[in-house]
Amino acid sequence: MVKTDEFSSVFRLRPAQKTAHFVLYTRLNQLPHARLGVVVAKRFAPRAVTRNTIKRVTRELFRVTGLPAIDCVVRLAKPVNSKDGPATTAKLKAALRVELARLFAAQARQGQAQQGRATATPTPAPAAVPPPLAPTLEPKAP
Repeated sequence: MVKTDEFSSVFRLRPAQKTAHFVLYTRLNQLPHARLGVVVAKRFAPRAVTRNTIKRVTRELFRVTGLPAIDCVVRLAKPVNSKDGPATTAKLKAALRVELARLFAAQARQGQAQQGRATATPTPAPAAVPPPLAPTLEPKAP
């Protein structure tokens, strides 16, 4: 069993980037691609429509931004609107896109810089991996 302090140090994410409303936490992973988690608290976006819009815009920008192999968690840290006004507007969506694009672009630049430093040192060539077996579509014999 893993002790609590060991568990928290192994899985701890660190804040990498901050904007007016969001905080991006990152950690390197051993996968060939990046992963995303989005946290949008009800107290900062009281309407479900607003929370879903934030998540949708975040996922869209994550997909189009070329990030290195890291785990990312985007957390809404400040209120974006209240229950008094409309749930979403074109102005709100545009502001979210700009802010999140800045967040991911800064992380992508930082990741590319780190990869550039990592490739400057000689690394051994990876072992050859056999290609995966193609699935067969033949019917089974009765």
